[in-house]
Amino acid sequence: MIGSLLIANRGEIACRIIRTARRMGIRTIAVYSDADAQALHVRSADEAVSIGPSPPRESYLAGDKILAAAKQTGAEAIHPGYGFLSENAEFAQAVLDAGLVWVGPKPKSITATGLKDAAKKLMQDAGVPTTPGYLGENQDPAHLASEAGKIGYPVLIKAVAGGGGKGMRLVEKAEDFSDALASCQREAASSFGNAHVLIEKYIVSPRHIEVQVFGDSHGNVVHLFERDCSLQRRHQKVIEEAPAPGMDPVTRAAICAAAVRAAKAVDYEGAGTIEFIADGSEGLRADHIWFMEMNTRLQVEHPVTEEITGQDLVEWQLRVASGEPLPKQQEDLSINGWAVEARLYAEDPGKGFLPSTGRLDVLRFGDAPGGRIDTGVYEQAEVSPFYDPMIAKVIAHGATRDQAIARLGDMLEGTAVYPVKTNAAFLVKALAHPQFRAGTVETGLIGRDGEAMAVPPIPSEAALGKATIQLVPNSAVPGFRLNAAPRRRAQFLLDGEAMEIALTGHGVDHPAESTLVTEKGQVWLLSPWRKQGTHGAVIGDGAIVAPMPGKIIAVDVRAGQNVTKGQKLLTLEAMKMEYTLTAPFDGTVTELQAVTDAQVQVDALLAKIAEKAA
Repeated sequence: MIGSLLIANRGEIACRIIRTARRMGIRTIAVYSDADAQALHVRSADEAVSIGPSPPRESYLAGDKILAAAKQTGAEAIHPGYGFLSENAEFAQAVLDAGLVWVGPKPKSITATGLKDAAKKLMQDAGVPTTPGYLGENQDPAHLASEAGKIGYPVLIKAVAGGGGKGMRLVEKAEDFSDALASCQREAASSFGNAHVLIEKYIVSPRHIEVQVFGDSHGNVVHLFERDCSLQRRHQKVIEEAPAPGMDPVTRAAICAAAVRAAKAVDYEGAGTIEFIADGSEGLRADHIWFMEMNTRLQVEHPVTEEITGQDLVEWQLRVASGEPLPKQQEDLSINGWAVEARLYAEDPGKGFLPSTGRLDVLRFGDAPGGRIDTGVYEQAEVSPFYDPMIAKVIAHGATRDQAIARLGDMLEGTAVYPVKTNAAFLVKALAHPQFRAGTVETGLIGRDGEAMAVPPIPSEAALGKATIQLVPNSAVPGFRLNAAPRRRAQFLLDGEAMEIALTGHGVDHPAESTLVTEKGQVWLLSPWRKQGTHGAVIGDGAIVAPMPGKIIAVDVRAGQNVTKGQKLLTLEAMKMEYTLTAPFDGTVTELQAVTDAQVQVDALLAKIAEKAA
């Protein structure tokens, strides 16, 4: 068995790997960037090594620095987690060449599945069903248009080296093909250095079904059943579950057998996932499910598989990498109950899912029977703008799907994060969506209904009444009435907006300066009303501040200009995306500090709006 393990990753997956390794008696070594010097994975490991500046290319993507850290600490093996270098065949080979154990598949297996067209051809040869399409070398636009016509519209143009939703275009009619192809090729060349594309039949009611596979160095390959990852936003998974709703035993046997054939076709070792696309218009049927791609690593959503099988997949990885055979054979594996996982992100759905960074002054997770939290942060930790803004994976297991969903909902509703914004309320609404509850979700659901789900909920009178009592002294709640609780109304600030709230019951001896209202996954700051603000835009004084570090790329107003509520003020570029900051109300620009091309830090004052008199 491996004696010491370096985890070439960060965040929740690094913490997840450390947890299992420690249970197995393996010494753990973390690596960290400048931004992660106080991170939970650094605190959790037996040893930690700095590998450079915060940008990933200078730290977590710098393979030479990671290998140097392994040599420095005497690590025997390297676990890449997911993301970063986990599917980099050159890095995997470099690890092996350095005489270390690579906790992952053989480099040749990674290479074989790295390009979509080559992987699809390989799967066709192995008898794995693939989506109808064109995989040829002829990239002449006229030829590609001809092939698209043969396949039949709608079609998908996909970059062979694509991933993460990039290098992909949906074309619904022939006259749009030429422009879509050119756009896709430009993005593919820019993002991946490879403009080569393939064409696939577009599935109108697509469901994303994937199968967990595992292989060892002794020729054994098993599956650990399927997961449904159809609830997605912009090709990024939001909620995953296992098993897939609506999957009958015959269809399950067919898709899982196809996944095992796929793994054997590339001589696979370790944890991998075979991703399929299914046409859900007539339910799940074996003849309407096709191979999409293979992920040669542990998936973010692996906990739902662990919960229904009772297996620790990280332990399996470590045992297989140590040369042991698989811990279980196929006949020893079975499905027990249902599991659902939600990805809790530091982002604001009400503002276009703008990432939210900063310190986690409050971090409380909800609880439920069968609940599990996988996280890489702690209260008072910083959410950095440099990396994926995941706060935690919230997982619930139950005897039935309905029970698992109810438990996950309870956990999300009981979660409180402040002042960083999260998508918890969005996730609560997603769980309650009729199509999700019916188990018929397809990948376009959030694209259609996501805007409504992103609207922040309004706190109930009961939640507000309970919270306000913490802010007022006993003497401020007079008005005893026979057979009724003392009651009157007073003004407060809810996230900076003045509102009148009914006071019910008694006040407290020592009122708080502020308190949090939590309900349905949403968190609001409640404080006593005051005319003049002392904390900037938090209490609604018209201050426009930078929501995260970034670069000002456009300023659309001038000092002294009158503006209307919702009017565009300026544009900030951050985390490779553009964010528009708008006027919170009708008024006048009394102060303007934003300058085009200037770099700004989080909470930097950019402008100030004086509200128009009523």
